[in-house]
Amino acid sequence: MRILLIEDDPQLSEALASFLRAKGFVVDTAGTLAQARATLPAAHWGAVLLDLHLPDGDGLSLLPLLQRQHADSSVIVLTARDQITDRIRGLDAGADDYLVKPFDPEELLARLRAVERRRGGAHGQGATLTLGALSIDLARDRVRVNGQPVELTAKEWALLRVMASRPERIHSRESLLDALYGFDDDTDSNTLEVFISNLRRKIGRERIQTLRGLGYRLAGDAGA
Repeated sequence: MRILLIEDDPQLSEALASFLRAKGFVVDTAGTLAQARATLPAAHWGAVLLDLHLPDGDGLSLLPLLQRQHADSSVIVLTARDQITDRIRGLDAGADDYLVKPFDPEELLARLRAVERRRGGAHGQGATLTLGALSIDLARDRVRVNGQPVELTAKEWALLRVMASRPERIHSRESLLDALYGFDDDTDSNTLEVFISNLRRKIGRERIQTLRGLGYRLAGDAGA
């Protein structure tokens, strides 16, 4: 899932982005309302993490634009404002959840899963995707083959998450490279082939089909 983190504190923004990337999410950041407005049209955001106290205005003023352009995105407010009136105002304005700073990153992760489950989103579907011996639990970030847990790197999980969220879809090289955007090292088409190869080794070669000239998709039966 791709996340837009709107936070003006550089240290907090970097720490949260690093934490979420390590969990397999793709994270983009913005530090002002202006940057957020410019970034919003660039991608589909599974979730938006929104600070309220931004240098150029109140983060809540962004919610109407979010609802128009990204109605299916989950919005979690991250703020030091801890008054009950502030929480009510944020939730009434359209936020899905409200988390008061300081907070534990693991709690943020749990809340991301919770809002996505409530929305029936790709990251938090209640059901587990099962393809033959392969089982993918997107809500709990768990993968099993023949009932045995499989350990994936953050990048491998980022790729698998994209394909598992829309298993019937053919995912182009570009969309999969986009899933790796935000990690520290450069990623190119050759690197993508390496990660696909590693995933096949771990979850079963037949579970990832190659459709020449088109891209890749997950498969329940043996594929190319």
